[in-house]
Amino acid sequence: MHTGKRQFLKGLGAGVLGLPALARAFGGEGAPRPTKNWVWITPETDRSADAWKRELALLRQSGVNAVVAEIYDGRHAYFASRRLPVKDGLLERILPLAHAAGLELHAWMWAMPCLIEDVLKKHPDWYSVNARGESAAEKPAYVDYYRFLDPARPEVREFVRDTVRELAAIAELDGVHLDYIRHPDAILPKGLWSRYGVVQDRVHPQFDYGYSPYSREQFKKRHGVDPLSLRTPGDQEAWLQYRLDSVSELVNEYLVPAAHEKGKTITAAVFPGPSLARQMVRQDWSRWKLDAFLPMLYHFFYEQPPGWVEAMTREAVAAVTAPVYSGLYVPPLDAAELRRTIDAALAGGAAGISIFSAAAMTPERWAVLKAAVGAGPR
Repeated sequence: MHTGKRQFLKGLGAGVLGLPALARAFGGEGAPRPTKNWVWITPETDRSADAWKRELALLRQSGVNAVVAEIYDGRHAYFASRRLPVKDGLLERILPLAHAAGLELHAWMWAMPCLIEDVLKKHPDWYSVNARGESAAEKPAYVDYYRFLDPARPEVREFVRDTVRELAAIAELDGVHLDYIRHPDAILPKGLWSRYGVVQDRVHPQFDYGYSPYSREQFKKRHGVDPLSLRTPGDQEAWLQYRLDSVSELVNEYLVPAAHEKGKTITAAVFPGPSLARQMVRQDWSRWKLDAFLPMLYHFFYEQPPGWVEAMTREAVAAVTAPVYSGLYVPPLDAAELRRTIDAALAGGAAGISIFSAAAMTPERWAVLKAAVGAGPR
């Protein structure tokens, strides 16, 4: 999830913020002051420069330090790419405005989903396949844009690396932010089951991905067995590890070097845990050599209270040496719960929080954020 945050979460509802709730949100002792706070923003290509200046100034005044702008959505680039279909030059317009407002700007890119028609037509063998033999290029799970590439395939690794490399070459950019750096969801958060008409108390073959002919062949070379015929627990664990490794190798051997060779930071939106991430999306991010992690601790989707955010943050902080910035999904939260959730993340050891998304924020929510993080000059 971010799950193409924009589309996948669309329509799940927004909470109503009243002034009494806002007042309650400001009560009590605050959590430790964070060192950096982030916000994800989705493309608004028709916004004027003056409107962007007002928005960015509001972000900075509210305690935000870094903006994560969606610049490649798996289909279109919002920058002057020489290799991807370009829809708009948003990045070039807002980069100087963000810096003038005292904000970092990180380019948010989709990693594994690819909806580019030329790639779909010329390279169908690049795409992931489920345990039924169905290609994500032709029959994606859940939603149409879940056309995931196979992270093990060398050509795919080079394709994704080249997007990171192209973004990292933009001198003024502060960093590259990876989204969908994983396999498709084997198990959705429980709060989404009814939305997609599924019950996922176990992994069903139509949602179990990684079985491309290339990956099956590579696994058989190493372990002497086709993953489609696995029976023993040991072999099944090895097959899970192969898929975990395929993503970790892509990150550590291709994407991190591509960003660092241009002096850029590289971060990722990851699933909770990392314990849940391994189970749900075959993502072992505790092994990744990133500069920071933004776990999507969207407790609403997991049918959990704000205290769950603290527990998941603690697990994340214990798992990695880089900073952890707890990602919060704000639309369903009233002011009081938003404040409790921010405090829970900081109490869990987060170096700060990341808000999804700027479009969901209201004056009341910005006020809650500002009070919770002790906004002011650093």
